[in-house]
Formats: sequence, C-alpha cells, structure tokens
Amino acid sequence: MTHLSSMTAFAQATTVSNGYQISWELRSVNHRYLDNQFRLPETLRALEPTARELLRQRITRGKIDATLKLEPDLSEPSLELNTVLLGQIVSAAEEISRTVPSAAAPNALDLLKWPGVLTNPQVDQTLLLRAAADLFESALEQLVNARNSEGRRLGDLLEQQFATIEEIIAFVRPLGDDIMQLQQRRLQRKLEELQVQADPARLEQEIALLAQRADIREELDRLGIHVEEARQLLNSQGPHGRRLDFLSQELNREANTLGAKASQSEVSQKAIDLKVVIEQIREQVQNIE
Repeated sequence: MTHLSSMTAFAQATTVSNGYQISWELRSVNHRYLDNQFRLPETLRALEPTARELLRQRITRGKIDATLKLEPDLSEPSLELNTVLLGQIVSAAEEISRTVPSAAAPNALDLLKWPGVLTNPQVDQTLLLRAAADLFESALEQLVNARNSEGRRLGDLLEQQFATIEEIIAFVRPLGDDIMQLQQRRLQRKLEELQVQADPARLEQEIALLAQRADIREELDRLGIHVEEARQLLNSQGPHGRRLDFLSQELNREANTLGAKASQSEVSQKAIDLKVVIEQIREQVQNIE
C-alpha cells in the first residue's frame, strides 16, 4: 500500500459559535520545506501559536496558507450596532470619496461586515477561541486526508512509470549481452572493407576495449536498483519526497549514460523513451511531501 502524501490540497470548515460564523480555509502547495502563513482577525490572533504547532505536528513539507474568517451571524437576534465605529467608517469613506471621486462607496452589507460594527455583548472570548481552535483541527484533518488521497493517486502513477522502466530494461538487457559479438562483427566487417589483415591477439584486444566502452549492463543494473529502492519507499511510512527526488535524478543520470553508450539504434531509442518516463517521474515527485 502506498504511503505517499501530496503537498497540494485544499480544506475548508465552517461553524457558528457565540453569534459569529467562523470559517477556516487551508491551502497547501509544494515547497522545499514547511512554510506556513496565517491570516487571522485581531480578536483571534492569540490562536496562531497553537495552530502553528498543530500544523507542524501533522505536516512536514509544503507551503500552507491558513485563513480564518470571523463574521457576525446575522441570524442571531442579540447583535448590537456599534454606532460610534460605524460613524467613523462612514466619515472615512466620505473623505475617500472626496479625495478619490472614482472610488466606490461601501454599501450597507459591506459596513455590517466591518469587524466590530456588529457586536454581541454576550460573547465569551474564551469560548470563541476554543471554537476556532476545534474548527482548525477539523480543517487540518481534512487537509491531511486530502494530501494523503492525492498521494495515493501519485503513488499509482509512479508505480506505472516504474513498471515502464522495468519493461525498457527487460527489452534492452539482451541487446547489452550481445555487445561483444556485435563489436567483433563490426570490426571484422570494417577490416574486410579496408582489406587489412589484423593480428588476432590485437584484434581480440580491440574488440574487448570497444565492448567495454559500450557495455550498458552496469547502467541497466543501477536503473533496476533505483527502481526497487523507489518501490520500497512507496510502500513504507514517509515522508519520502526528497529521497524520491534524488532517485529520479539518479535515474536520469543513468539514462543519459545509457544513451551515450548506445551502439545500437534500438538502445538509443529506448534510452530516449526512458528519459521521457523519468521526466514524468521527476514532475510527479515534486509534489510529494
């Protein structure tokens, strides 16, 4: 079973508490390290350290944008209008209109949404903080589940790509085993074209040297080893994103060497196919935690 986690996900959670609607939005994208940014209303700013610690316990890599919205619940009958603050906002809006005539004036709903315009005299700040903290845990759980779900899909794609690499290795390996005979035939054909008689011992030495330079079995072996290690990572507890990224670079290096050594058109073509598959792998692992 794949245990990968993607760094790309989204989660949202909403609740109503103490006359307010509380909403969390969590967005996650790929990043080399764990980088989080919180946007919270000042009245709930004290929640940030706790939320950061909860996030750090569940996620090790990715850029996380966490936004907390706190809006009055208009269905509650106990809300009161802060006329002093409202007057200040209206005066400021009028001043803006005089300075910038093209600026749009705020409507009534915009004014009501302004923090502090609608107040609830019965609000218990401690309960409000607790509700926001509980909601954050719920949103974080959704985010982690979404990252895990996407990770499983990425794992399935990687499995398919690793299988393709193994098919290419299986196709090329018999060709690599015939390198000695191929080089011998080529060299002898060349000598016949030139009508040159070569010393058998020297001919054997040259054939061995050419075969050694064109020997691709070591590259094929290393490709297989890297694929096997990557498979083990897929089926073990992560995070493995950095290690998989490193292995994709190693796979690419072996594919380049294979292409450079290729002495047969079939091997050259398969080396190109191999690089295409490895590039797809490199793109996928960029999103893995």
